[in-house]
Amino acid sequence: MIRSKPWIVTVPLIVLLGFASGWLSNSGYGNPWFDSLRKPAFIPPGWLFPIAWTALYILMGIAVGQVIASRTRTRRLALHVFTIQLVLNLLWSPIFFGLHQADIALVTIVVLTIFVAITILLFWGIRRSAALLLLPYLAWLLFAAALNFAIVRLNG
Repeated sequence: MIRSKPWIVTVPLIVLLGFASGWLSNSGYGNPWFDSLRKPAFIPPGWLFPIAWTALYILMGIAVGQVIASRTRTRRLALHVFTIQLVLNLLWSPIFFGLHQADIALVTIVVLTIFVAITILLFWGIRRSAALLLLPYLAWLLFAAALNFAIVRLNG
């Protein structure tokens, strides 16, 4: 059954990895360093972040599960690029919240966004539904990059 429905493994794995990254780096409100930062007016309330990330990680898990289940020549490349973007995603919270390096986190999220766009293009050629599932993630990353940029500007 796992071979025909790999999302049974990929969804909980990606959700777990995402929340482990955030938890280990003390991400979000309640982090004294983050709480002390000046933030832009467009920052969402703290309760929205875990809801958004849970939904996005679920969509990512379903999308990659669909690609894993496909049997195309480009699948391997698409999965490598997906893995790179996932690693960058998991590194962002420790860089920003753990190391307090908002400027390096900004570079990380820009590179991450580029890899997600490439992943979407590769997934499109394999399974269009998988590519479409990643569009909300790309939109959220663009917003998060703008937020990260604003925090860097407001805090020097």
